[in-house]
Amino acid sequence: MRYIRILFCLAVSFGCLVVCPAQNVIDPLIKDFQTSIGTWQGSLTYLDYTTGKPFTMPANVIVRQIDGTGTFIFENFYPNEPKANSIDTFRISKDGKRINGESVKWRKESGNGNAEIVTEIEGKDGNDDRSAVIKQTYLIGKKIFSITKEVMFASHKVWIKRHEFSYSR
Repeated sequence: MRYIRILFCLAVSFGCLVVCPAQNVIDPLIKDFQTSIGTWQGSLTYLDYTTGKPFTMPANVIVRQIDGTGTFIFENFYPNEPKANSIDTFRISKDGKRINGESVKWRKESGNGNAEIVTEIEGKDGNDDRSAVIKQTYLIGKKIFSITKEVMFASHKVWIKRHEFSYSR
């Protein structure tokens, strides 16, 4: 009799799993990046390592999501340098802990509906490919969108702003 009760409980539990699937939960990072879908106009400011000075140029982007995935396509347009136009792919891991393989250090929402996400990864940067920690900061809202890359070289303890894409609509 005891085994029959156990089998009954297992059957009911299994039946509920089949009949009552879990809610379709969308990762907060995917929701954040969905806010960026559309056309943006702005600029790219980058640090020229050769001169040590920042340079700013117009930059626009169209953001699309591949249906049903955590993958976003960024079509980058540079009005003054069309040969530099490019397409980037941003992939959010299924567990929501990585963007393009970079560990999400933190995510926070501001009171005005914007989200700020910071990722870090160890890599190489600079004209001489030096070891560095690379930090990306994403600020995403309905009217603002920016991606800032900062690096901290292994021998230094100061973050250097490498580049910033700053958009609005």
